[in-house]
Amino acid sequence: MLLFLLIIKSIILIISLLISVAYYTLLERQFMGTLQRRKGPLVVGFLGLLQPLADGLKLFLKEIIIPSSANKILFIFAPLLSFFLSLLNWAIIPYSETLYISNINLTLFYILSISSLNVYSIILSGWSSNSSYAFLGCLRSTAQMISYEISISFILISICLSSQSFNLIDIINNQSMIWNIFPFLPLFFLFIISILAETNRHPFDLPEAESELVSGYNVEYSAITFAFFFLAEYANILMMSLLTTCLFLGGWFFFGYSSFIFLIVKSIIFSLIFIILRALLPRYRFDQLMSLGWTVILPLSLFFLFLNIIIFKFFMYSFYINFLTVYKYKIC
Repeated sequence: MLLFLLIIKSIILIISLLISVAYYTLLERQFMGTLQRRKGPLVVGFLGLLQPLADGLKLFLKEIIIPSSANKILFIFAPLLSFFLSLLNWAIIPYSETLYISNINLTLFYILSISSLNVYSIILSGWSSNSSYAFLGCLRSTAQMISYEISISFILISICLSSQSFNLIDIINNQSMIWNIFPFLPLFFLFIISILAETNRHPFDLPEAESELVSGYNVEYSAITFAFFFLAEYANILMMSLLTTCLFLGGWFFFGYSSFIFLIVKSIIFSLIFIILRALLPRYRFDQLMSLGWTVILPLSLFFLFLNIIIFKFFMYSFYINFLTVYKYKIC
């Protein structure tokens, strides 16, 4: 019975995620069209609402072209791996204290582990294509993701230290009175920059730098194999929006009230940041991106981690001294 419920939950999650990704792309195109004073998709269906379904059908029906010199097994396996890993992170995201697929104590360690494995799908896609452009693109993307994963890890450790837990439900419940964005505002901005680089989004979408790499590691992919990379990228964007809401924006809490609707609404609002930045900011150069990660983001995240450790140790020491004083007074 438990296995049956788990399968049903997983199917509902996958279907909901695919629909969310499809209409997030429509929201992105319409929103960017409004910001840049041009039209978005308006033709297919009422207000263009059937455009994501038409795009998905087109990619599904198109012919899959595999380069003659490519490693065919790894070439097909890489996008499947990328999409599968993007789904795994959704399994442990809590939507309320009781609404989740799986609740594990080391939730954040799990997310970091799955995110680090996603690097292999990019390496395999670039290497198996047997193309110089794809190979250079996978090397750049791998270096970018690894660099900013380190900063994300330090930021997450600071949040875990304040909540004294690696479990997302505990971290959210710790924000019932005050959200983490207020005491950890600098870490919030560092985290936004890091997840933009981690998800290869503007202004750090260097794998898609057409003038340099012609779409990077996925340049040889087409049809449904390209769609898997596309779905994985946008699924990771939505997952990072949910994760940021859980870590910094109080999760399902809002001014003393608790509901999963608050979590969804805050995540949707935060996901608009990805779209706004794509519409407004120019693309970074690769050397600027790496310099920002190693000389600015990483030292700052380390500094705030050490600062939080010092504050936490001082607080625990003061609490211990006060406890001993009160205990001795009662004994006497």
